Amino acid sequence: MLYKRRMSWSLTVGVFLAVLIAAGAGTAAARAWLRRRAILDHPNERSSHGVPTPRGGGIAMVPALLAGWAGLAVFGQPPAPSPWPALGVVMGAALLLAGLSWIDDRRGLSPFPRLFAQVVAAGVGVAVLPADAPVFQGLLPPLLDRFAAWVVWVWFVNLFNFMDGIDGLAGSEAAFIGAGLALVLWAGNAAGGGGLAALALLVAAAALGFLWWNWHPARIFMGDVGSVPLGYLIGWLLLRAAADGAWAAALILPLYFLADATITLARRLAGGHMPWQAHRTHFYQRALLRGLGHADVVRRVVIANMAFLGLALVGDAGYPAYALGGAVAVVGLLLVSLGRGAKGTG
Repeated sequence: MLYKRRMSWSLTVGVFLAVLIAAGAGTAAARAWLRRRAILDHPNERSSHGVPTPRGGGIAMVPALLAGWAGLAVFGQPPAPSPWPALGVVMGAALLLAGLSWIDDRRGLSPFPRLFAQVVAAGVGVAVLPADAPVFQGLLPPLLDRFAAWVVWVWFVNLFNFMDGIDGLAGSEAAFIGAGLALVLWAGNAAGGGGLAALALLVAAAALGFLWWNWHPARIFMGDVGSVPLGYLIGWLLLRAAADGAWAAALILPLYFLADATITLARRLAGGHMPWQAHRTHFYQRALLRGLGHADVVRRVVIANMAFLGLALVGDAGYPAYALGGAVAVVGLLLVSLGRGAKGTG
């Protein structure tokens, strides 16, 4: 058994390094190719950047991540937290979302086919979740539990896309959630154990490889081809962690993205704006409007994320109420810090 555990650690570390290198090198190659093809994000009045920048770095990052997941699922010890067919369904749905999002990056699609694809992808993903593991810890009847997980997953895919708006933010958040979830699962007693933790760690590897090129000033943007499937895969990890018992960590670790996107959407709906209309009213965007730089905003989020990680470990240790209370206080302070004194726009 000890030999198998050592093999598992060595395999996980090896695949982590392979994904990190593949994502970094692949993003460099994608950047050069996108430049040659003039696939650029040009600044406009809603943009947070000032020069044309290649868009579509996810075209390298997402395949590197999925290749790493496939390697762990086939060769890993302990095995992945789902039977291979179920994990294959999730990976296949992510690839389909990436393909559709690439089309959207290239020539633009209306919101409805994008939303339909996300609804279908989340639906098939929910269908292969373990039937005996309720995401909401038995608070809802089984069918309602799955329906709520479906809705939350679709929303998470979209909010992750919405929050990919400044240099380094989505990449650092993905790296934090992946590494943080891995640490919580390895330290705790969640049923998914090491297999789910290893998959989460590879999310951090892919995000870090991309982040090397996306930190301010960004040399490439993730694009929908990256943010949509990445949000989908992280959403699956969080739902699986919640179903396996680490529900407090699954709520606390992504809390900044959840809070910023949800509060902003609620405000915009109350003001009569459509969710898909471009705007600059997220808290991180408002911080830019009042003079903070991209890196300054991301550093504040990273500091809050460190607090979230500590609180997630507290929650997983058996004190979820204290952890959640602390996390709400932290995210409230962060949002005030980012939004204070800023004047939002339409």
